[in-house]
Amino acid sequence: MQLVVGRIGRAHGIKGEVTVEVRTDEPELRLGPGAVLATDPAGTGPLTVETGRVHSGRLLLRFAGVADRTAAEALRNTLLIADVDPDETPEDPEEFYDHQLMDLDVVTVDGTVVGRIAEISHLPSQDLFIVERPDGSEVMIPFVSEIVTEIDLDGQRAVVDPPRGLLDIDEAEVASSRDAEEGQE
Repeated sequence: MQLVVGRIGRAHGIKGEVTVEVRTDEPELRLGPGAVLATDPAGTGPLTVETGRVHSGRLLLRFAGVADRTAAEALRNTLLIADVDPDETPEDPEEFYDHQLMDLDVVTVDGTVVGRIAEISHLPSQDLFIVERPDGSEVMIPFVSEIVTEIDLDGQRAVVDPPRGLLDIDEAEVASSRDAEEGQE
């Protein structure tokens, strides 16, 4: 199975290094020296990681055969893809690969069906489940332990305890009195 583990950003310096937006919880394993990665678009790869380092909080990689800034800049926005055994699981039991979560049924703690996970969006602050409801509409559910209380891979379901208004906009509560005053005018 192939998983996207990063996206190449801008060139860094003049010796072929690039910044990488990391999309894996295991960068030292997936993006370490010697790793061979497929790419999207496919024509730019495969790429072999030659060196890697962290600079000012950003991962910088240099790939074999990419020796200057021009070659590095040509890789910008390329997705880096690693081959992963589909039966492999993360070491931490509280972590999951996207492919394990896709198509899980989403139900509330009282058993009400919400829908199924159609997509997972990785944002800087947290991940979001994009859940397709039975009526075809979508709802976004933050993948945080306060809301997603259980992932049952054997039962193929994710159990959620959503705050009021997350699943039904009509139940949403006004967050500040200023918003309430504007609504009354």
